[in-house]
Amino acid sequence: MQPSLALQDDQEHLPSLLATDAKELSYQLQQHQAKIFPPLSQKTIRTFSPAEAAAFIGIGEGYLRQVAADGHGPDPLPNGRRLYSASDMDRIRRVLDERNGTPKYVPARRAGEKLQIVSVMNFKGGSGKTTTAAHLAQFMALRGYRVLAVDLDPQASLSALFGHQPEFDVGEGETIYGAIRYEEPRPIADIVRATYTPNLHLIPGNLELMEFEHETPKAMASGTAETMFFARIGEVLTDIESLYDIVVIDCPPQLGFLTMSALCAATSVLITVHPQMLDVMSMSQFLTMTSELMSVVERAGGRTSYDWMRYLVTRFEPNDGPQSQMTGFMRAIFGNRMLHNAMVKSTAVADAGVTKQTLYEVERSQFTRGTYDRALESLNLVNGEIEAHIRSTWGRR
Repeated sequence: MQPSLALQDDQEHLPSLLATDAKELSYQLQQHQAKIFPPLSQKTIRTFSPAEAAAFIGIGEGYLRQVAADGHGPDPLPNGRRLYSASDMDRIRRVLDERNGTPKYVPARRAGEKLQIVSVMNFKGGSGKTTTAAHLAQFMALRGYRVLAVDLDPQASLSALFGHQPEFDVGEGETIYGAIRYEEPRPIADIVRATYTPNLHLIPGNLELMEFEHETPKAMASGTAETMFFARIGEVLTDIESLYDIVVIDCPPQLGFLTMSALCAATSVLITVHPQMLDVMSMSQFLTMTSELMSVVERAGGRTSYDWMRYLVTRFEPNDGPQSQMTGFMRAIFGNRMLHNAMVKSTAVADAGVTKQTLYEVERSQFTRGTYDRALESLNLVNGEIEAHIRSTWGRR
């Protein structure tokens, strides 16, 4: 007698459970979002102290005071102190370049300098990939570069950090899938969104991105695609290339067609890794699979050479002996392909993430001063090192 396929009384129907839980979780997240950011509120980038502003502009704090006293800075507060917005810093950069007669402080690409596309990736979740991509994109915008952040992860955490909730704010065809899909693609310019950070634009993500993983095998089997899957992101980015200096792509945490397309579009690659044995073992498999897949793509005509590729240690705890040993182990193997600086693990970054903010947005007063300062210093050192690689590619110091 065949066993019955009907559910027993003590069994649970997984699709129904998941659908119910997803619906309830989505509702509760929406309520939580409304409490953190009421319907009429908008995310904003905070103002910066003179020391922070001078560092972002690339001048001394004393010189900044002089420029502000000449009437080119923000009005002083009642206590005589000045706080600088991102727009203030941009204005001061333009003033300084006009004074000097050379484009030194406005860092936009110059003739002959190609668009820099940085793909941030790792096969394993929890490596700090999205946190890295978000802070890198925002840092570069605050430094005065024209930046486009592309969220390729269907989970869309990068979009949420930048104020675009994937379930509610991103509709059909409003991710990069809308521009790279095989039937009736949209112009990519129609998908790009401004953000609350000057100089920073966003192409958001949501679950729609998974459609590319499903549709690509069909398009390959039918032979109807004019452009191969691995060339599609790079091709659409050329349509808006003149508008940006740097593109930061947050890749999904798996080696799918989207990731391969992002790798072929990239001019440089940043691989994040948490310095623990299981994560490093996982990365070993990830590197092997990526190498094999990229060889296949290369034979099909895809781009596989880069200006630079670096490993970034993330969520690093300096006082953790095993982590320090693992970091040293990787440095011995990878040498100068490891970024010199590591992204330090910090409660400040985690706490800021609870309210969907980056460390460049939250106020210092919300944290213990030492905790905040250490986290911000770590972020700035990592992002400054990446900026140096980009400037070196352009032939700048």
